[in-house]
Amino acid sequence: MRIVLSGPPGVGKGTQGDRLAEILKIVHIATGDMLRQEVSEKTELGLRAKAHMDAGTFVPDEVVIGMIEERITQPEAVNGFLLDGFPRNVTQAESLDEMLSHHDMGLDHVVFMEASENLLVERLAGRMLCGACGFGFHRHYSPPRKEGVCDRCGGELYQRHDDREDVIVHRLHVYQEQTAPLLDYYSDRPAFCRVDADGTMNEVYERLVLAMKD
Repeated sequence: MRIVLSGPPGVGKGTQGDRLAEILKIVHIATGDMLRQEVSEKTELGLRAKAHMDAGTFVPDEVVIGMIEERITQPEAVNGFLLDGFPRNVTQAESLDEMLSHHDMGLDHVVFMEASENLLVERLAGRMLCGACGFGFHRHYSPPRKEGVCDRCGGELYQRHDDREDVIVHRLHVYQEQTAPLLDYYSDRPAFCRVDADGTMNEVYERLVLAMKD
């Protein structure tokens, strides 16, 4: 099973991608998490990516494309993969098609998750992460028992720079300009579907499973 899970920032791709990948026993490849790891390790790739991520803009295509090809051809991806956050524009989608064809692969599902801008801003602006163990909380949906302190390890919680409201609004505008055209690129393919991501985690998950059965 090879899946592209797409949609704007805050729509729930990471949460639902984790769940789907676990059930389907495939690899969840989240480009955002991979890039943030490179930034934290201060690698050459991380240094190139950091300025773009801090500003809420996309990392250059050639950097991300090379990283994706390396991951999907590793032994752990032999049973399939779920791409979360890639492709983000038509150029990347074209490169993905070429890459998959070169490795004799194809896509089983291309799923676009959708939600209103107000909901996306609310979800993103409320996110908090533990600086020690990386566990995530949300001010409204899953707050910590003690404000600013991780329930799991007692570490200090922080908000990612790109989850500030001004950066979020910019990220959503960048998405509309660069990623939304992917709808036209994929919309006439049998593997394509759209899913309403406005609802609880379980409601959205059930819609995703149902959409991929059709």
